[in-house]
Amino acid sequence: MPIINIAKQVIKTEIEGLEFMSSRIDNNFVKAVDGILKTKGRVIICGMGKSGIIGKKIAASFASTGTPSFFMHPGEAFHGDLGMVKSEDVFIAISNSGETDEVLKLLPFLRNNNNFVIAITGNNESTLAKNAHCHLDVDVPKEACRLQLAPTSSTTATLVMGDALTVALMEKRNFQPEHFARFHPGGSLGRRLLSKVRDEMIADDLPIVSPQELLINVINSISSGKLGLALVMDHDEVVSIITDGDLRRAIEQYGRDVFDLVAKDIAKLNPLSVSLDSGIQQAYELMDEKGIGALIVQNKGKFAGVLKK
Repeated sequence: MPIINIAKQVIKTEIEGLEFMSSRIDNNFVKAVDGILKTKGRVIICGMGKSGIIGKKIAASFASTGTPSFFMHPGEAFHGDLGMVKSEDVFIAISNSGETDEVLKLLPFLRNNNNFVIAITGNNESTLAKNAHCHLDVDVPKEACRLQLAPTSSTTATLVMGDALTVALMEKRNFQPEHFARFHPGGSLGRRLLSKVRDEMIADDLPIVSPQELLINVINSISSGKLGLALVMDHDEVVSIITDGDLRRAIEQYGRDVFDLVAKDIAKLNPLSVSLDSGIQQAYELMDEKGIGALIVQNKGKFAGVLKK
């Protein structure tokens, strides 16, 4: 079989597996979400091998979307890490067969510790499924592996079930972008939602020209400033911003006569401005709304810098 056809067949098989799983989601999913929402503890996720790798991803998704969570290796759990498990914690045990010995060994402790246990398996009749408070069935008709040996469709189903839990919990918690940003301060979304204009504005070595500056000098200032703009200032007051786009439009309008103009001839008066303490996201939204690429930054009514998108 051609390589491309193999890829398409794998994807087709895994999609069919997800459709099969989706058709059988029942009230156990509701019980799992409710159990997590009601707990005052954390969600601890456990699994061996490929199930453990998927479990780590689910734990990371939970933690970044408002559900405190961490992954626990079953072997380490059995040799001391169970001391980290509080009675109020929810425990999610992942095993496709539902018979993974390292996971089953933890059940007596979890029962004695009064933990709410959620099982994710591909076998409704398994030991793990029968000993959990609720069971999320991730059974699939077949693996995408031709030999039916390598976990493929089954791990995809488990991953997607974790995503379904994550999104359901986000919805029930009314999780918003600003909440997400708190847990991702290093990402672009976190920066945009948490940062202030003062954190992103440019205040030093700005290209500044006077209203009477010849246009050729304005062009040189824009080029040397490397911001794609020049500030038109008169007695420490910003008159306007001239951008590359303003220059192009002036050339289209005046042709060769454009070089007889001075800055004030093409400057737009009363440029839009924001304060130092405005949110960076709000400032960017204002620029998008007005179709501009820069804003004047003011501090108590005085010029403080420029914000460039």
